[in-house]
Amino acid sequence: MKRLSWLLVPFLLSGCGWMTSVVSSVTDSGPEFKPSVLVDFEHEVQTLKLWSTSAVGDYHSVSSGLRPGLGEGMVFVADSEGRVAAIDTSTGKIIWKVELDSTLSGGVGVGKELVMVGSTNGDVFALEAATGEQRWHAMVSSEVLSAPTGNGDIVVVQTQDGRVIGLNDADGEKRWLFKLDVPVLTLRGTSAPIIKGNTVIAGFANGKVYALSANSGTMIWENRIATPQGRTELERMVDIDGQPLLVNDIVYAVSYQGRIGAMARGTGRELWYQDSSSYHGLAYGLEQVYVAEADDTVKAMRSSSGQVLWTNDQLSHRLLNRPSVASGYLTVADAEGYLHVLSQTDGRFVGRTRVHSSGVTAPMVSDGEVLYVLDNNGGVSAYKFE
Repeated sequence: MKRLSWLLVPFLLSGCGWMTSVVSSVTDSGPEFKPSVLVDFEHEVQTLKLWSTSAVGDYHSVSSGLRPGLGEGMVFVADSEGRVAAIDTSTGKIIWKVELDSTLSGGVGVGKELVMVGSTNGDVFALEAATGEQRWHAMVSSEVLSAPTGNGDIVVVQTQDGRVIGLNDADGEKRWLFKLDVPVLTLRGTSAPIIKGNTVIAGFANGKVYALSANSGTMIWENRIATPQGRTELERMVDIDGQPLLVNDIVYAVSYQGRIGAMARGTGRELWYQDSSSYHGLAYGLEQVYVAEADDTVKAMRSSSGQVLWTNDQLSHRLLNRPSVASGYLTVADAEGYLHVLSQTDGRFVGRTRVHSSGVTAPMVSDGEVLYVLDNNGGVSAYKFE
């Protein structure tokens, strides 16, 4: 049996009756993409594993939608079988672990004193960050495939059917709803919303970024990152699946088969655009924005203008996850479990280590110095680079 194209492995297509034929045609007659061979280089940094622990399940229960969440002195992880755990960031010791009677698919979101996860059935669970005790359970309209977010007043959840819902932080009661029509064919995934002040920023499968009032859900502005092009629904997919990035009141977002763009947070005014295609979120460091594109090319762009500063195309078809900055270096992991360390100045490789042979699918999180990695075997590791 031929292997499914590496370009389609990271996501499943959803929302269309002919999905099976599309995947079948790629499997039966489409090209096979093998991961690029790892290049040799001189290691310039030392990769220090500070600790490692096993907290949740294996590959069958760890997915890209279940990213780790970072809180005060704790990193939170979850798996699809309902396990949620809090780990001490200093020691790797498990502080608490709970099992929810639900198939989790979105998380882990961290709010003020709360940890939030969502399920394939539209459940949203809010747990006390300190103890894991359940504060409330709410139901939304469809599956939750990204991390909810909260600010101590409201919890915001984005669902697969094109909705963003505001829930009371205290009891989970619905406060407001914002809804858009979903394109016929989309990537299986959604962007995770972010909250800044009284504004919620969210990206959608129609290629647009929206700013909403955190109090009412009313739209403040919208900005189109990508315009659907082509004759088939597959060609016209322009999903924004990566979480928007907010730095110094500038919103950065990237779409699949479209562009990466920068917008003013207050007005949505476009600042710059650059052609790009990615279903990951972005990273920021040294006044640069980093993206891992759909073909696994890693690029750095000047945050003020979008000028491409460097490109690293030596990780093609390795199924990279979202880039992250830690200890002054850019990091990205792949489906074979390798953690790659790149210079922020020119994109050259400066370090590499293998986290686990099962691979790393979930986005990594960083506190600026330490990088926390959830591998596909359910292990959580903390790394620092010197």
